[in-house]
Amino acid sequence: MNPLKKLFSQTAVYGLSSIVGRLLNYLLVPLYTGVFNNPADYGVVSELYAWVAFLIVVLTFGMETSYFRFLQQKENPSEIFKTSFLTVIGINVLFFLIALFFNQNIANALLYPDHNEYIVLLLLIVGIDAISSLPLAKLRYEEKAMKFAGIQFASIGVNIGLNLFFMLVLFNPEQPEEGVLFILIANLIASLVKPLFLYKDFLQLRFNLDIDLAKEMIVYALPLVIAGFAGIINETLDRILLKQLLYFKDGDLKAATAQVGIYSAVYKLAMLVSILLQAYRYAAEPFFFAQAKNQDKNKLYNKMMNYFVATVCGVFLVVTLNIDIFKHFIQNESYWVGLGVVPILLLANVFLGIYYNQSIWYKLSGQTKFGAYIAIGGALLTILLNVLFIPTYGFYACAWATLIVYACQMVASYLLGKKYYPIKYNVRKFFFYLCTSLLLFWIAKLLDLEGTVTKIVVHNLLLGIYIGLVWMLEISKKGVTQ
Repeated sequence: MNPLKKLFSQTAVYGLSSIVGRLLNYLLVPLYTGVFNNPADYGVVSELYAWVAFLIVVLTFGMETSYFRFLQQKENPSEIFKTSFLTVIGINVLFFLIALFFNQNIANALLYPDHNEYIVLLLLIVGIDAISSLPLAKLRYEEKAMKFAGIQFASIGVNIGLNLFFMLVLFNPEQPEEGVLFILIANLIASLVKPLFLYKDFLQLRFNLDIDLAKEMIVYALPLVIAGFAGIINETLDRILLKQLLYFKDGDLKAATAQVGIYSAVYKLAMLVSILLQAYRYAAEPFFFAQAKNQDKNKLYNKMMNYFVATVCGVFLVVTLNIDIFKHFIQNESYWVGLGVVPILLLANVFLGIYYNQSIWYKLSGQTKFGAYIAIGGALLTILLNVLFIPTYGFYACAWATLIVYACQMVASYLLGKKYYPIKYNVRKFFFYLCTSLLLFWIAKLLDLEGTVTKIVVHNLLLGIYIGLVWMLEISKKGVTQ
């Protein structure tokens, strides 16, 4: 089977579980913004899940990528799986016991002194998800995409079902802290679905760790962990800093948390690019490694990048040109004051997607230290920009900082990759897609049309122009299979 066709077919399956799952989770945005009358209450949920993002990177410890890498170098797949699985289990058990002992101190530091139960539930959620990640990675390696998708769907379905029941039937809007607790409990139960489906991997596990192999895998993964942690700083630290810095400035915790709620709600509208990227990543990472010995690998990587950039720029236009439709995912109009940051965040995620595609050079070459360098540089810039400008510009500072950081990382990765692991990308085509999408967005803004129907029709005609250009350049002449 043609390698690109194989990648696209697997991306479609992984994408079905990821995209449809995320779109179903989009139901939770109007649900939460509808039941939480005060954006500050939704801000609590958003901040807690920002911490989850940090923890999951640390607690999976880069073992998924390490697992894929070592499968290409070693001859015993079962031993590699067992070693990576036991490593993740050990890290999670140790972390959970330490954090559980200090759970009240952690709650105090996060400004939730009366709700240490939030901390305990979060610890359980991230621990279960982190431990389940290795059996799920094994399914990806074995190309059991349908089983992978089924497990993800089951977990997502349980989460959504419980959220709808808890928030629409049991929740009392006069007690918003009860709603936060319901959301965490629903997530915990949904997380437990994964190990239930993957029980054979747990039952067959033998606790005889290959120490030497574990050390090798950890050494390879450590820079990826640092890079991943720094990457999460770029992605989610702004919500944490937004609350802390605004509270430090004004002393109004409710107002600061409300800013987090507004920013997090509108950020969801920019997540369509991220959803596509996640689906692509599930299929692309094992594909990259599998094609590492292919003589035409550079040609394949170049084509993949062409299609990817064209697609994410298209998603940018779909959302920005139809923002009057997408904004209704947020039920409460008090959140709409943040819609101005959506184009900024969408463009930032376009740059992130391009950066991710480029990052394969340091994974394939084993020079993962460069991924750590780029991510650490981005993290330091994120912290600097947010600390300097959040007190004055609020969540707009967060959005612009995200855009600037991802753009810098994209450029840095390209320049370093060109030096250490050259892949001849068609940079002119990338700029064409990017500039064309920005030009069409600018034309739509310049027209400033009145009337919702007229605006939607004209905006989607502009979108049609972009789609036609992509079709002529990528599909009608060459075909995706070439």
